[in-house]
Amino acid sequence: MILTGDVGGTKTLLALHDDDGRLVVRRRYGSREAASFDALVARFLDEAAATPRLACFGVAGPVLGRRVKLTHLPWEIDAAALQSRFGLQAVGLLNDFAAAAHGIEALSAADLVTLQAGEPLPTRPKLVIGAGTGLGVAYVQADAVLSGEGGHAAFAPADAAQAELWQWLQQRLGRVQVEHVVSGRGVARIYEFLRARAPQAAAAAGAIMAADDPAAEIGRQALQEGDALSLAALDLFVSCYGALAGDHALTVLARGGVYVTGGIAPRLLPRLAAGGFLAAFNDKGADAPLTRACPVHVVTNPDLPLLGAARHAAVTLTPV
Repeated sequence: MILTGDVGGTKTLLALHDDDGRLVVRRRYGSREAASFDALVARFLDEAAATPRLACFGVAGPVLGRRVKLTHLPWEIDAAALQSRFGLQAVGLLNDFAAAAHGIEALSAADLVTLQAGEPLPTRPKLVIGAGTGLGVAYVQADAVLSGEGGHAAFAPADAAQAELWQWLQQRLGRVQVEHVVSGRGVARIYEFLRARAPQAAAAAGAIMAADDPAAEIGRQALQEGDALSLAALDLFVSCYGALAGDHALTVLARGGVYVTGGIAPRLLPRLAAGGFLAAFNDKGADAPLTRACPVHVVTNPDLPLLGAARHAAVTLTPV
């Protein structure tokens, strides 16, 4: 049995899989419910009454070696300590988007919503990109996965509205990273930016910003209530997201496919599919034909990083 995890700053998913990687049980925890990751794993294994032999965790943070500190949570995860404490044969640590990238081949057609069919070339690289608490990026070439900290690259405005947003953020944050904009926190920042420009349009602003998850409330106000300022915030967010995804697709000519994953995309699917995402994705001047040839899919399966972690464990951690 294989233990896997998708470990983020807001939520942690822990799961058990059979030796072929098929998911058997999965549970969701608020990441701040436990003082440490070890304590959360102990709780899960106790609840599941399980004794796995292998473990692999996708972690939202820079993985270099067998230790990692989460970017948005004061947790340090030590693979050797976990292996010893829980009697595991082997423990692997992956960046969360490396785990997602390893899971792409486990997806079915039902797990995808295609925004752009493109002109697929299976031998070309795949791009996996997704916004949640932060922003993750990974590239796939055949069985090789390359991930890093793409969410901390500099945000490059693509038009006048984004340039104004950049200036507003730079005055408050200093260096503006892409995940300051393309993330759940980014949705809330964009809303605040627009509210500052048109305070009379923000009747629901107090309740929105006081919510436990302002980004989710902005999405609800936009998609369910038709709130004009929330809709404007989503449209600017979607435009920034599409432009960024297009830049990464252009970087590697991702004709193998662009996979938009993370917690936000499935919830905002109606807005992503409305056209603004692809308009920004393909707004590349003379190079637009290159991005229009890239297939673009939204991944709706929330277990992608778990599937990838299990697949990676089964292939690389099992003794030959």
